[in-house]
Amino acid sequence: MTTMTEASVREFKMPDVGEGLTEAEILKWYVQPGDTVTDGQVVCEVETAKAAVELPIPYDGVVRELHFPEGTTVDVGTSIIAVDVAGGGAAAPAADQPVAAQPQAETQQPAAPAAPEGSEDEPKPEGRQPVLVGYGVATTSTKRRPRKGPGVTVPAASPAAQAVQAELNGHGAAAAAPAAPAAPAQDRPLAKPPVRKLAKDLGVDLAAVTPSGPDGVITREDVHAAATPKAAEPAAVTPAAAPAAPVAPAPVATYDGARETRVPVKGVRKATAAAMVGSAFTAPHVTEFVTVDVTRTMKLVEELKQGKDMQGLRVNPLLLIAKALLVAIKRNPEINASWDEANQQIVQKHYVNLGIAAATPRGLIVPNIKDAHAKTLPQLAEALGELVATARDGKTSPAAMQGGTVTITNVGVFGVDTGTPILNPGESAILAVGAIKLQPWVHKGKIKPRQVTTLALSFDHRLVDGELGSKVLADVAAILEQPKRLITWA
Repeated sequence: MTTMTEASVREFKMPDVGEGLTEAEILKWYVQPGDTVTDGQVVCEVETAKAAVELPIPYDGVVRELHFPEGTTVDVGTSIIAVDVAGGGAAAPAADQPVAAQPQAETQQPAAPAAPEGSEDEPKPEGRQPVLVGYGVATTSTKRRPRKGPGVTVPAASPAAQAVQAELNGHGAAAAAPAAPAAPAQDRPLAKPPVRKLAKDLGVDLAAVTPSGPDGVITREDVHAAATPKAAEPAAVTPAAAPAAPVAPAPVATYDGARETRVPVKGVRKATAAAMVGSAFTAPHVTEFVTVDVTRTMKLVEELKQGKDMQGLRVNPLLLIAKALLVAIKRNPEINASWDEANQQIVQKHYVNLGIAAATPRGLIVPNIKDAHAKTLPQLAEALGELVATARDGKTSPAAMQGGTVTITNVGVFGVDTGTPILNPGESAILAVGAIKLQPWVHKGKIKPRQVTTLALSFDHRLVDGELGSKVLADVAAILEQPKRLITWA
């Protein structure tokens, strides 16, 4: 590995993007030696134990060397890329470069104007440690970077990368780069996923909609205002998103007759395994089950789909199950707690960060909806839609997976009747929802076909005794059997 000694060469170190993570795997480089980079440009994508994150570079210059190839796991605080901030350094010899060159047409970003004079070389303030390893302390206020025009070929920063850039701006990045020259092409309209779905259902071109939300964000009201009369009919009958169909498996590779294949355990899957082992052998689990007739809940789901207040939102049984659990927690608040082993205390939570287990190509993750207890049904539906869409795109940020209090795991989407879920570490309870199936059921003294499902609630027996756990599960079942209790109990 080439050692950089020139004063003009800056070493960009692997930051701690997940508050306490110790390592990350380099998934993809977006630049190569000799490429010009600008302050805030995404240079690589890394996978931590919690999520995939894009990393922006905090200064301008020319790439001198990539210290590690793709697929390498690097400790936090280790330099991963060298940049000549003077802009005149030549790339290291090809023999010294561990990463194969990629077509620059796909990776190189046009250079932005240089950062304001003094933004890099001014002395850093003393007395405060940076949040991200490898960065100094900020001397300027946070500024939004200008939106990129379509001519830029570098991938757009994900929400996680934007969070990292915000940390850079607030905790040690150089001053934000000046706005790039305005691109003649039109920007992509700003709108949340549920609003985009509503526009698609109503046949509305978002580019033609006048935004009224903060920072030019298009709202549902804007879309409705722009909707044409012919869009009303398909919107009324558009079905809500059904349970996700299993993703088609990738083609199975042949291994020349090998009888075994060893796959390294790392990233999200490694962290999940460690967390589940720690949870299973630390918190004494108890699981209770109840089978319930949810026919009335299924009818309510269909009615909500037709309501104007819920158009464009993700309306499905999980929405009402989540609301039922929140009401049950409100009626039995002692279940919403955590165990403090060091201080031998039970920490009662007066808020609910509702986790939703999501299967992704990188493994199981559990992002959570912050302050779910305070949300109305439309707000909860919007939050669920955004959570699922972000998880499927692999863009869930580490912050979105921290601070959960209780979790729901929907095993029913795989056709499974029920299970015994393991607690998410630090949480007190997890509700598993089985498949909803048409079954013979005694209803009003007669056997009739009814929509039936089985719920399973696992809880930490240090915090939750059998009575409390049973009350919570019974309340959830009672609400799903008679959803009008959402009104009388809320």
